[in-house]
Amino acid sequence: MPTEHDLRHHGDAEVRDDGAALVDLAVNVRAGTPPPWLREVVAGSLASLAAYPDGRAARAAVAARHGLPVERVLLTAGAAEAFVLLARALPVRRPVVVHPQFTEPEAALRDAGHEVGRVLLRAEDGFRLDAGAVPEDADLVVIGNPTNPTSVLHPADVIAGLARPGRTLVVDEAFMDAVPGEREALAGRTDVPGLVVLRSLTKTWGLAGLRIGYVLAGPATIAALERAQPLWPVSTPALAAAEACVSARALAEAAHAAHRVAADRAHLVAGLEEFAADGVRVAGPAEGPFVLLDVPGATAVRRRLRDLGFAVRRGDTFPGLGEDWLRVAVRDRGTVNAFLQALDKALTSRP
Repeated sequence: MPTEHDLRHHGDAEVRDDGAALVDLAVNVRAGTPPPWLREVVAGSLASLAAYPDGRAARAAVAARHGLPVERVLLTAGAAEAFVLLARALPVRRPVVVHPQFTEPEAALRDAGHEVGRVLLRAEDGFRLDAGAVPEDADLVVIGNPTNPTSVLHPADVIAGLARPGRTLVVDEAFMDAVPGEREALAGRTDVPGLVVLRSLTKTWGLAGLRIGYVLAGPATIAALERAQPLWPVSTPALAAAEACVSARALAEAAHAAHRVAADRAHLVAGLEEFAADGVRVAGPAEGPFVLLDVPGATAVRRRLRDLGFAVRRGDTFPGLGEDWLRVAVRDRGTVNAFLQALDKALTSRP
């Protein structure tokens, strides 16, 4: 099925080349990361580069973090690799992706030769999940929680209600550790048939360049995905980072960061609401480390923001969104205040 959206466009495209000097509000990696102690862990692993990677300790640490046996855990080169494995390794007949959301799952399914169905959530409904819109015969359903780019946090029970006999239910929880208390998380659940949960360690910990994530699923699904992986798919530095990022110290730091993000997001949303008279509307309630904006003339506003030194994520590459949508990452109050001043100028200079 043809697609009218650029499913391979991601936020990093906004800050490449001539955008490298811009204040980055387009990428959802937490600012100021990785922390010094994590850089030291990664650097310390370099002494072991002559040996082939051994993922057993990291896999066991991730399993313990979620209270699962190791056979329910698979380490991957970021969550993006997991989408490719799912598309290629599972016997899928009718996959469905719930949009707007991260576009890599659909891109991976299409690349694997699948015809992908879409369930488009509506802005007028607050992009809330309509479980009844998911076809009963869908044997693979993909949804993000909290969803990128809408920042909507769906109730765990509503998502779990999508489970069916013979259906694989994939929940992308890449940003769940940015939610205080990780409420509505399904990671660690074993009572939902066909559940596959994806987690990323690149967002909260600033490891996008290292590529590390993991899959939580039933043993048979994990075994199928593992057979589709190349040998030694996760590097030694990434394995060291994975083990460190699920330690008690790291979990406490992530929990603190989640509360700080929530406070900074509230400040950002309050500032954005001051532009309601200019037609700016914040999708919400936002629960992730980013917010989605409906901005009339967003293309011109985004370009003007670049001239003023700020990069934001265009929204028209997400199925279900059009040209008047922008995604903005949550940053500290000083950065947010400077962005709001730039937005005021960008809106004033709209054609």
